[in-house]
Amino acid sequence: MAASKTAMASLIHYRPLTCAASASASHPTRLVPHAPDLIKWVGREGGFVHEAVKIAQDELSGLGLAAADKIPKGSDLIALPHHVPLRLRSDGGDVAEPVLADLASKVPEELWAMKLGLKLLGERSKIGSFWWPYISNLPETYSVPIFFPGEDIKNLQYAPLLYQVNKRCRFLLDFEKEVNNALSDLNMKDHPFGGQDINASSLGWAMSAVSSRAFRLYGNKSPTGAYSDVPMMLPLIDMCNHNFEPNARIVQEVGGEQPEMLVKVVAEKEIRVNDPLLLNYGCLSNDLFLLDYGFVIPSNRYDTIELKYDGALLDAASLAAGVSSPNFSSPAPWQQEILSQLNLDGEAPDLKVTLGGSDLVEGRLLAALRVLLESESESVQKHDLSTLKSMSAEAPCGIATEVAAFRTIIALCSIALEHFPTKIMEDESMLKKGVPDTTKLAIAFRIQKKSLIIDVMRDLSRRIKLLLLKETVSAQG
Repeated sequence: MAASKTAMASLIHYRPLTCAASASASHPTRLVPHAPDLIKWVGREGGFVHEAVKIAQDELSGLGLAAADKIPKGSDLIALPHHVPLRLRSDGGDVAEPVLADLASKVPEELWAMKLGLKLLGERSKIGSFWWPYISNLPETYSVPIFFPGEDIKNLQYAPLLYQVNKRCRFLLDFEKEVNNALSDLNMKDHPFGGQDINASSLGWAMSAVSSRAFRLYGNKSPTGAYSDVPMMLPLIDMCNHNFEPNARIVQEVGGEQPEMLVKVVAEKEIRVNDPLLLNYGCLSNDLFLLDYGFVIPSNRYDTIELKYDGALLDAASLAAGVSSPNFSSPAPWQQEILSQLNLDGEAPDLKVTLGGSDLVEGRLLAALRVLLESESESVQKHDLSTLKSMSAEAPCGIATEVAAFRTIIALCSIALEHFPTKIMEDESMLKKGVPDTTKLAIAFRIQKKSLIIDVMRDLSRRIKLLLLKETVSAQG
């Protein structure tokens, strides 16, 4: 979990909040050199921490939690009482500071981390904040791309991520003006940040702290019995690092003498001595892991490559693949109708399609190719959309159409690879030369994207061989 450079105001002396890129992505320092003991603080506040849980330094992940002794499966590892998690709103649904509430309302929902980030920044600015023991333990810097030097943003080499990074940077610059306009006429008593100057860097630090550490959990119960979805920061719990095969999980419970929601971490399996405590942050792509957490997962099975569905591009790919008579740019009316059902044609279509992940090929793209490469409407229309979109539905429109579809996708992959300015071997050579941590992250990200494309090509090539073998066996039979 990573961060942006901030000179934190101490409890006594205020200093401007400033940020820069992380000098060391692996070992960011805490906001204060000798921060309070978080384990003791949680205990003092009525929480629980298993006696074998310790804070440990990991070479790759930095500070995290680990087991000082063997911990049996099913053990409670950490429990936080209701008042310890940091939320934007109180149980009544209100934000204590009206100015913060107004500012939070102006943040788009997709950047929800900034809403809670405003609360975090307010508490960080407040003398004697209840959460100071927690906040002082937060990283001083975050290695997310909004804090990369300009050259390393370019080094990502992947347009969809570059778009997201630039979008966040523009938002922070615009929101800085919005915040300062709202604060300009306030007296110190009403100032939510203790009179401190707020700029895009300090806002970025707060947004990054939340995006890399907050969890979306159950909030209050509505009259219908449903629970609201509330982002909250969980002191100590958020020091558990990520793994797709976790040894612990977060649970929420109410009961016994505890009428309010309790947030707990429970051991999913036996945890051996010195093993790290690991949670699954979610089945996310490397785009989201890098944007929100500041790291990249090698061989991430949930990673995808994003392409734009474009008839001219598909025509070029099919031509390169040696596929004859495609109708990508000029589909027949019956084909166009199905494309509209796939939301790839018509009014306000969604033209973003993906390769990789658990589906290998996004179902909408696969269905479109199967439809457009088939000249006979009868062989298509006897199948429903879910069958046409399914990779497990083997050659629903015949082996020849399936092979043509796969070859077209392989050619699309080749075109996508050509859009990267460097090859994997060049990237690996650059890493060996010794480059700054932000450059390493950018190069690691683009290597994973290129590797994913190559893996898709290999998988589809293998499927083509099996289909052709099956066709040969059938012909001989």
